[in-house]
Amino acid sequence: MKNINLIAEPFKDYELIDSGANNKLERYGKYTVSRPETQAIWNPLHSGKWGKADATFRWADGKGGWSRNSIPADWKISWQDNYFSLRLTSFKHTGIFPEQAPNWEWSANLVDKIKNPQVLNLFGYTGAATVVAAKHGAQVTHVDASKQSNEWAKENARLSGADSKNIRYILDDALRFSEREVRRGVKYDGIILDPPAFGRGAKGEVWRIEEDLPRLLVALKKLLNLKQGSFFLLNGYAAGYSPLSLAQLVQDVFPNVDGEYGELRIPESGSKRFIAEGIYARFII
Repeated sequence: MKNINLIAEPFKDYELIDSGANNKLERYGKYTVSRPETQAIWNPLHSGKWGKADATFRWADGKGGWSRNSIPADWKISWQDNYFSLRLTSFKHTGIFPEQAPNWEWSANLVDKIKNPQVLNLFGYTGAATVVAAKHGAQVTHVDASKQSNEWAKENARLSGADSKNIRYILDDALRFSEREVRRGVKYDGIILDPPAFGRGAKGEVWRIEEDLPRLLVALKKLLNLKQGSFFLLNGYAAGYSPLSLAQLVQDVFPNVDGEYGELRIPESGSKRFIAEGIYARFII
């Protein structure tokens, strides 16, 4: 597999304004947000901009919380012709991961080339990848163990004008669901997954990435339709692994494929710096 770091260029409703001192300052639409970023161990370049943030996330006594100035409970941004509802969560997230934009484009282009594409999105969260694939004509099975995330994904699909008939929302544990799909003999033309380091399924199942991801990939190999044009995308966020670790796991399960792996980077406006926000490994049959 080739080592290629993907750069998520800023778009109309998103930019990384500044970073440093273990934090990052971002603009989502017309609002600016300051939140922790462990990768940013350097110094900020624009210290005067941070105090003007519309919301700031801080840790205190082992707990985190937001202080708000003039930011609403939720607001909307767009990427291309897709629209997403954002809100400030207790885990310091906003409901969207802009570093995934190169993967959204990649999967959309592949979906366009497949006849009647069937796509599985595991750990689907708020559904950006689901919305993009569905709007390009895919029948998407969106799986997440959080009812709240699934409802948020449905809201984003409505905002973006995705046909509800193109998306099936499943509230379930990703591993258990995938293994049941194997027993059913189901096949998918595209598989996307973004597993956490640790999590719990819809019925309290415990997910530990170091134990369960290899087992999940074995099931997904049986679910992937091994025909020309089918695709596989594995993302990693805060899991502590290098991109090479993901690539070698993928090659261990899919030994006869070639693809790409690397970091998902966001450039900082007006500088030559980047933040590596995640890692990925992907391939096309």
